[in-house]
Amino acid sequence: MTLLGRLLNNRRAGETHMAWHLPNLQGPEVLDLTSEDFGHGRAMALRNCAKTIGGDDVSPHLAWTPPPSGTAQLLLVVEDVDVPLAKPAVHCLALIDPAADHLDPGALAARKPAAGVRVLRSTIGRGYHGPGPIKGHGPHRYVFQLFALSSRVDGAPGSTPADRTRPRVLLPAVTASVLTRGRLTGTFER
Repeated sequence: MTLLGRLLNNRRAGETHMAWHLPNLQGPEVLDLTSEDFGHGRAMALRNCAKTIGGDDVSPHLAWTPPPSGTAQLLLVVEDVDVPLAKPAVHCLALIDPAADHLDPGALAARKPAAGVRVLRSTIGRGYHGPGPIKGHGPHRYVFQLFALSSRVDGAPGSTPADRTRPRVLLPAVTASVLTRGRLTGTFER
């Protein structure tokens, strides 16, 4: 597996196509997003990683500064920008009640999310899916992006419910104004 990682080392999705750069998700970058489990640009713990590599697949603690009044919903997007694909892989997509100011570890579980959290479909499945990069591919960056939206996300065009819509269809279809946004990057390497 290490050989495959080395062969794909120069192939990475990059930040260009991540949710942060979508025209409809632009907004002031004043939401401070932090974690007790890792610092910005720092390595994530194995417990936050995929079970396939020996982790527990427990979503990390996240906290943020209060969003502005008028926030109807928070949108959380977690993307691996170093996956060897054309676009970043969405590891988690969730809608959060705007009254929340943090998520405890495990709050993004598919089967039993925390109160006020609605987990949506990601590239991998529903709920949080921790890092599990190819061995030998080098460090991967996992970008946690939080958007404070002026109205609720209903779904994609054609009346497909939000929780059944693929991320690459749902994210560009968000029509709510972004009142503020913030991001936090964790890393992991095998």
